[in-house]
Amino acid sequence: MCLVCLCDEEEIELGRQQAPGSCPYCGGKVQMLDVERKWMFCFVPLCFKIKRKYLCSSCDRRLVLYH
Repeated sequence: MCLVCLCDEEEIELGRQQAPGSCPYCGGKVQMLDVERKWMFCFVPLCFKIKRKYLCSSCDRRLVLYH
């Protein structure tokens, strides 16, 4: 008997805006991305999240905010 497991992760960009401040590495502009992520198991959605990411527009580094 053979069991095939199909798992998939899908990431869709919803929007992009300019964020205040500058990149600490190169001094470039910072962009704010809203991203929708879906995890699916055998074509059945398991999890759905919307996250916000910060990227530098010059050096393409992902920036992390610490509160």
